[in-house]
Amino acid sequence: MKKIVSTMLKAGGGAAIGLINGFFGGGGGMLCVPLLEKALKTETKKAHATAIMIILPISIASGVAYIFNGYADWGATAVSSIGVTAGGALGALLLSKLKSVWVGIVFAVLMIVAGLKLLVG
Repeated sequence: MKKIVSTMLKAGGGAAIGLINGFFGGGGGMLCVPLLEKALKTETKKAHATAIMIILPISIASGVAYIFNGYADWGATAVSSIGVTAGGALGALLLSKLKSVWVGIVFAVLMIVAGLKLLVG
């Protein structure tokens, strides 16, 4: 029974994360990490790394849909891809160096700042 509940939580959580990420063009990781940590009891660093792997196919699927609907800005994509790639590599390196408690603190601060930015505009 516990395995069925866990599987349903993963599938339902995945669907919600995919919906949010597809609708807003991002943000699925903000839901994925807490789901993995709190509901599925995944260790902090593993939750962050797993979230990246979960978001990858979601982002590809959403990106394809945006491209087919004419919403892609190829100039911004080309320029920001350089920074995103470098930042992603640096972030992965930092994840392996920081203690889990600091990863959680940084993530919480970023979530709060993002929320305040949305409220203020």
